[in-house]
Amino acid sequence: MKVSEEKRLEDLESFVISSKMTSLAKENAKNNIFLDAGRGNPNWINKKARLAFNRLVEFGIIESERTINKGDLAGYTEQHGMRQRFEAFLRPEEYKIDDFWLSILDYVRDDMKLNQDEVIKELVDGAIGNNYPLPARCLRNTEKIINQYLQTTLYNGVDLKDETSIFTTEGGTAAIVYIFNTLRENKLIHYGDKIAINTPIFTPYIEIPTLNDYQMVEVDLNSDASNNWEIAPGEIDKLLDPSIKLFVVVNPSNPGSKAFSQKDLAEIKEVIKKRPDLMIVTDDVYGTFVENFQTLYSVVPDNTLLVYSFSKLFGATGWRLGLVAAHEDNVFDKLISKLPAKDKKELDKRYGSVEFDPSKMKFIDRLVADSRSISLYHTAGLSTPQQIMEDLFSLTHLVNKNQTDSYIETSKRIVGKRYTDLHDSLNYPKDESDDNSKYYSIIDIYNVAERKYGKEFRNYLENNFEQLDFLVNLAQKNGVVLMDGVGFGTHPGCLRVSQANLPTEDYRLIGNQVMQLLADYHKQFIEHKVKTSNEFLASKR
Repeated sequence: MKVSEEKRLEDLESFVISSKMTSLAKENAKNNIFLDAGRGNPNWINKKARLAFNRLVEFGIIESERTINKGDLAGYTEQHGMRQRFEAFLRPEEYKIDDFWLSILDYVRDDMKLNQDEVIKELVDGAIGNNYPLPARCLRNTEKIINQYLQTTLYNGVDLKDETSIFTTEGGTAAIVYIFNTLRENKLIHYGDKIAINTPIFTPYIEIPTLNDYQMVEVDLNSDASNNWEIAPGEIDKLLDPSIKLFVVVNPSNPGSKAFSQKDLAEIKEVIKKRPDLMIVTDDVYGTFVENFQTLYSVVPDNTLLVYSFSKLFGATGWRLGLVAAHEDNVFDKLISKLPAKDKKELDKRYGSVEFDPSKMKFIDRLVADSRSISLYHTAGLSTPQQIMEDLFSLTHLVNKNQTDSYIETSKRIVGKRYTDLHDSLNYPKDESDDNSKYYSIIDIYNVAERKYGKEFRNYLENNFEQLDFLVNLAQKNGVVLMDGVGFGTHPGCLRVSQANLPTEDYRLIGNQVMQLLADYHKQFIEHKVKTSNEFLASKR
C-alpha cells in the first residue's frame, strides 16, 4: 500500500480501517492463516438460554392451537391455567433444558414473588411475538427480571432494583444513539457544550459528539499504559469545571479493559457533591468480566444513565440486546423541569401527542418516544422475542442464586488464557489486577520494538513510517488484522487486540506474527544504518 493511501486511511473510523485490513489479510503475501483479532464479538455462546427459548416457542405454538387450529394458522394464548399446562409440557427426563425451566418457575415464585401465570404468559407471547411490546419501554415482568440481573452482576451490593426503570434497546449501540438524540431534543446539551470522555474509549463516543448534530467540545480524561490504563491521577478533577455538561465512560474501558477502582468511584462521588448537575453515561458491557465489579450507576445513580448489552458475555452480538437504565429520581428529569418557559412550551408541544401531561414525562420515556420520532411511539420498543432473550440470559445467572456462576467464570478464564498467551508471546507486561477484564489488550508496538531491539530501533520506527504502516504490513504480509488504537484515543503505535473472537491457540500465533514483522523492520533498520554509514564514510574520502 502506498504512503498516500495510508495517509487517507488514517482519516477513516477505526472499524472501517479494520475492514479494509481484512481484505488485505485474506490475500497475504506469506499465505499465512487469516487471523482477525479486530472485532469484539466473542466466539462462544450461551446455549442454555437459546435452548430454553426454543422450548418456549414450541409451547407457545401448542398454546395458540388451543384457541384456533386450522392448518398452519394458530390462534391466541390464554393466561388462565398456563403455568400448569407449561409444567405438564416440560419433560426433564427427555429434555435436559426443561430442568432449567423448572428452576425458573421456582425462582419466579419463591425469590421474586411474581405470579407464575402472568410471567409465563408474558414469556410465551413475547417469544412467539404475537403482540406489540406493551409497555413500549419494557415488558412489565421482564423489567423486574432484568433489574434483578443488573443488581446481582453490576451493583456490588447496592440495592437499586426497585428504583430503576429500564428501556430495552437494539443493542448498546442503539442505546448510545437514542441517549445523545434525546439529550439534544430536550435542551440538555447544546452546540458548543463541553463533554468529558474517559479516553481511550469505544470510538462512537468520540465521534458522535463532534457530528454536525451536536458539535460538542470534547475534554479528555486520559488513561495510559504507564498506569495500566487506569484513569490518570488528577484527571477526575477536570469534572469540577461547570462548563462540562456530560461525562461519558465505558467501564471497564474499551480498549483498555480497565474498570474504575474503588478510589476512582469515590472521587467521582465527591465531584458529584460539588457538581450535582453533571450528567453521566456509563457503558458497562464488559462489567461481568471483572471480579467484584461496581458500576458508576450504583455510586451516583441520580446522575447516571446505565447502558448495558448482553452481547459480549452471552455471545449474542447478532441478537442486538441492550438497555438503558435510569434511577426514578434523576438529574435528567430535574434539569428538564428547570428549563426556561419557552423551552418547556416547545417540549410540551413535542410530546403532547403521546402524553396527557408532557411536563411530567420522564426522560427515559422521552427516550422511547424519540426512538420512533414521537408519531410511532405507540409501536415503539424492542421486539418481544429479543426482550425474552434478555430475560432468559438474565435467568441463567439468577437461578444460581448465591452459588458461583460457572458460565461467567468460564468466560473469564477463556479471555484470561488468551490474554496471557498473547502477552507472553510478545514478552509484553501483563496487568493481573482484579480491575482488568482482559477482554482487550492495547499493545504499544514501539514499546515491543524497544524491549526487543533497543531505543534506537524504536526511534527509527516512529520517525520513518506512517502511523498505520505496521498495521497495514501486518495484514498485507502476515495475514493478521488488529485495530488502530488512535481512533479510540490512544497515542500512535498502539494496537487493539480482541481476546474474544479467535480460538485460544491463535493468540500465540498473533504474537509470533507481530514479532516476525518486527524482525523484518529491524532488518530494514540494519540495512539503513549500514547504508547511512557507508554514505558518511564515502563523503569523508
